[in-house]
Amino acid sequence: MEWDNQTFNPDFILMGIFSYTPTHIFLFSLVLGIFTMALLANTLMVLLIYLDTRLHTPMYFLLSQLSLMDLMLICTTVPKMAHSYLSGRKSISVAGCEAQIFFYVSLFGAECFLLAVMAYDRYVAICYPLQYHSLMNWKLCGLMAVSTWILGGFDGIVDVAATMSFSYCGSREIAQFFCDVPALLHLSCTDTSTFETLIFICCVVMLLLPLSLIIISYTRVIITVIRMSSGEGQHKAFTTCTSHLTVVGMYYGAAMFIYMRPTSNRSPTQDKMVSAFYTILTPTLNPLIYSLRNKDVAKAFSKVLGKR
Repeated sequence: MEWDNQTFNPDFILMGIFSYTPTHIFLFSLVLGIFTMALLANTLMVLLIYLDTRLHTPMYFLLSQLSLMDLMLICTTVPKMAHSYLSGRKSISVAGCEAQIFFYVSLFGAECFLLAVMAYDRYVAICYPLQYHSLMNWKLCGLMAVSTWILGGFDGIVDVAATMSFSYCGSREIAQFFCDVPALLHLSCTDTSTFETLIFICCVVMLLLPLSLIIISYTRVIITVIRMSSGEGQHKAFTTCTSHLTVVGMYYGAAMFIYMRPTSNRSPTQDKMVSAFYTILTPTLNPLIYSLRNKDVAKAFSKVLGKR
């Protein structure tokens, strides 16, 4: 990274989202509570799917990958935010900022692709139930899961390489509670227009392309469900689709709001709140919406408790 000769401390300053007023102290405590819930819920999901053989199916394997990504995502941002708030030390080293950007962007991108894979899994299960085990075999399922991690990691490497090559010759104060790419672009005294175009192209690939596949998959699913003669089958399919689409709407909506707007139209306050929503709240809601209210997961949980 290139630094201005007059700057002796290359560390960035994370401004955070909380002050020390009573209201913000309460909100900070609430965030810690949500973080603890996300930590426990996602860890529980991964363990249950690993321990119970009845959950060794492609659908639950993909759910375990989602929980693992959510677990890593929330641990990438919240612990540092909490440490900065409690200690009063808001600085973050260049290496720490690089690490945050890499893990955050990689996990964010991997989850975007994973949600599309999960939509394809539901499409095959509902529209082609007799061919499900051949169309969604373990080899293909594993290959698609690994691909989501690789594609996300590649995007993380590109973003780190680009943002850390810019010159930062002014303020080091990042108007976020973690090292976020759009917030860093505001601090650069280098022309970032080419990189902003690259970000937009990446967003089309990582957001709009998977979202299009999800919409196509669930459109076919809904058509198939409407044609079902079984009321119970319709209810079960609609419940599953509604759960998945709720998560997709929250995740992709917030992500497009952050990354697909022009830099000139950004508001630091709005960016902070929306970022907090999908980096803190969404990882907590995912296991609740997708899995923990599922009967198979509830049985697995009861089975594990019974053994203990």
